[in-house]
Amino acid sequence: MQLANQLTIFKAFFILGLTAFGGPVAHIAYFRTQFVEKRQWLSDPEFSQLLAISQALPGPASSQLGFAIGLYRGGMLGAVIAFIAFTLPSALLLVLFALSISSASFPYREAALHGLQLVALPVVADAVWKMTRQLCPDLNTKLIALLSLIFLLTLPSSYSQFFVMLIGGIAGIFLLSSTEHKQTFSFNLSYGKTTSVVMLVVFALLFLAPVLAIDNPLFHVMTIFYQTGATVFGGGHVVLPLLENRIVDTNLITSEQFLSGYGAAQAIPGPLFTLSAYLGALLPGENGGVLGALLSLCALFLPGFLLLLALLPLWQSLQNNSVIQKALAGINAAMVGLLAAALYQPIWQHVVLSFADIMIATTGFILLHIYRLSPVVIVVWCLAGSILKSFL
Repeated sequence: MQLANQLTIFKAFFILGLTAFGGPVAHIAYFRTQFVEKRQWLSDPEFSQLLAISQALPGPASSQLGFAIGLYRGGMLGAVIAFIAFTLPSALLLVLFALSISSASFPYREAALHGLQLVALPVVADAVWKMTRQLCPDLNTKLIALLSLIFLLTLPSSYSQFFVMLIGGIAGIFLLSSTEHKQTFSFNLSYGKTTSVVMLVVFALLFLAPVLAIDNPLFHVMTIFYQTGATVFGGGHVVLPLLENRIVDTNLITSEQFLSGYGAAQAIPGPLFTLSAYLGALLPGENGGVLGALLSLCALFLPGFLLLLALLPLWQSLQNNSVIQKALAGINAAMVGLLAAALYQPIWQHVVLSFADIMIATTGFILLHIYRLSPVVIVVWCLAGSILKSFL
């Protein structure tokens, strides 16, 4: 029974790893569709609370959310399996790309890549619609979501998301009723507060590892990836320039190599943090290749997972507090505004280049939202529509 459960977790996340195009915001929408609506592994309030925790911590938010869902469903092993399954396809593709298939091309390549980017528009629009109905049931929660949307569009920055959730939580305390927005979060963790403290200590020790001044190039690179993953808010789009500053400026790889990997990471499914596998594979000498890819990948993801594991027991003990309940409802409403803001920037601004793109995305939304077709069908439709448009 336990083995069957873990295999189910692997299959679900592996399919997402193969099909979840569109970046971290789109991944959240895919997760909600798959694990709340279809499989019903958790409820909307539980999903939104895991999402709020993931967004509040540094690291890859969508991968942390997937890790938490795996933990929720299958314990610590389930969390690791979820991470491996979701990350494996994109990591393998980027390592292959690094090992000299970067010159590969095929007919209508640009049109196909653009079609994959268009997928994010109907997927995220569908998630915004459904989450608004679930998480913003009254005027005050709708107001919090709207103000969050306006703030994020007016003052975008890498820390705006964290600030919006903070203000959403404060607004929830003063504007919402805990009885109307009570959300029970039943999370049977396979570990307790002692393990939580251990995770926090391990996180801190690894973060401070550079003080050991170990004279080893691979150790130096791993500390770069770990410290970057431990301090970055805002997901993959924010971590990329930080890695460029620390990897390219130290002459570990060239700017051209980095930009090629950045472009490839945008065009494939899965988390953008898997760019670390590409960068690790390109490290000079014996530090590169498969070993460099694996260590770099783990080093970038690890701090976010350690912090998540450390926080969850504390989160559970606080959730029944009435003030916390109202704050969580406010944070959930702010998350709707955050998702709506991302629908416009970066998704709409970056992928809608013509009226034909609008028609392709609108049709995709109708197929997904009204006819409830699989996101895989939406991927195929956007690909076909974009390639067909290139003929006209």
